[in-house]
Amino acid sequence: MKAERARLARLQRLERIRDIARRNALAEAGQAEGTLAQLQGLVERTSRLSAEYSARTDMPDGHALQQLRHFVAGLERITTGTRADAVNAQKLADIKAQEAAAAERKRAAVEERAEAQSRLIGRKIANAAAPLSARKATGTGLE
Repeated sequence: MKAERARLARLQRLERIRDIARRNALAEAGQAEGTLAQLQGLVERTSRLSAEYSARTDMPDGHALQQLRHFVAGLERITTGTRADAVNAQKLADIKAQEAAAAERKRAAVEERAEAQSRLIGRKIANAAAPLSARKATGTGLE
């Protein structure tokens, strides 16, 4: 019985550890999603700025137009780089979400094993507490 109780205690400790790992994985997934949302917002804003500056027609001379075109080209490079960063952030967010799901599955598996061990201990306690009169008689009927 002592070994079963020790096993239950180990399983409960392991469950707590897996729960901490699950929480950490969820926090990391949340941070990755937050970063992704920020990058998607930046892509949208830089794209909009680039489009707005490209549509301007109020340049007084060719030099101002040339400066505007250089500025718009710079904005488009920023947009392209940010878009690539957003794609990488999406991949990272997906990986972190998968890790969080795996951590939850591991925690749930240990929880099930701990519950099964607890039920086993309960059955053994119930069997040990059975009254002596309910036990099978030994010997022969002639005695």
